[in-house]
Amino acid sequence: MPYQNMSLENFAKHVGMDAREVRRLADRGELPCEKVGGEWRFNRARTTEWLQQTMHNFDHGRLVTLERAMGGGVSDMLVTDLIGLAGVDPALSANTRGSVLRELVNLADRTGLLYDPKGLLTALEQREAMCSTALPQGVAIPHPRQPMPYVSAEPLVCVARLARGIWFGSSDRQLSHLFFLICCHEDRQHLRVLARLMRILDGDMIARLLEAETQNDILELLIAKERVVAASE
Repeated sequence: MPYQNMSLENFAKHVGMDAREVRRLADRGELPCEKVGGEWRFNRARTTEWLQQTMHNFDHGRLVTLERAMGGGVSDMLVTDLIGLAGVDPALSANTRGSVLRELVNLADRTGLLYDPKGLLTALEQREAMCSTALPQGVAIPHPRQPMPYVSAEPLVCVARLARGIWFGSSDRQLSHLFFLICCHEDRQHLRVLARLMRILDGDMIARLLEAETQNDILELLIAKERVVAASE
């Protein structure tokens, strides 16, 4: 890993924020940082966790800026290139948070890309125990706390739907119906995929995904939406 701790200026560049805004937020105690020798220092792992937990509150412009800061082009198909039809399930049967995670790992295993399903499941369970990955509007995005390049042949995203919904810990107290399992191989790709998902999953898109009838319908909706999102900066 290139560095464990970042200066305020490096943190601002890393997350695509203005350094003056970073200083204001740090002074108010709203960022994952501590003072060392009178200067703010930002731990890389804690920064990733902070982004994961707060990104759903970012506006469109800030999400685009974050995608750029993480490298690569904003016109890339970051999410749907990682979703295969075998990794889409419109009808989960789970009835507990634990069984949701198990079914998601089984779904990922059906893609033929997983080396270590048990390792991935353990990582997902540990992440949920630390802090729920549920978002408002009935969506959850389970993912390991850190990238896991050794559990899969390629980075992957799986999509699943649970018709009756389940309590997954969202801040708006809604049941979660849509689940996006993310398993990336490196930190920056993981954050880019998360930022892109935040741009894709507006209220209208969530409603359409809940109404979609088949695997193909779900995947085609996501591809069409990502094309629009990728073209709009």
